[in-house]
Amino acid sequence: MTLLDFIEIGGSLMILAAFAAAQLGRLDLRSRTYLILNLAGSAVLAVIALDQRSWGFLLLEGTWAIVSGLSLLRGAPAAEH
Repeated sequence: MTLLDFIEIGGSLMILAAFAAAQLGRLDLRSRTYLILNLAGSAVLAVIALDQRSWGFLLLEGTWAIVSGLSLLRGAPAAEH
């Protein structure tokens, strides 16, 4: 495995951790932690998708990053639950 593979897995794990925590009721979908994990993970994956010219994946992850970022700018609640 290359360093890029590890970075890609890390980005994926951030998104999956946020999703799992939300499903288990440990994170609110509008919490800062949830949005930051989604923004960071999807941004990493979007950059990799751009580099690999994987346009469908770039559309998915780029949109995910933009929506998460805009939600953070709007002001996510401070509470995590």
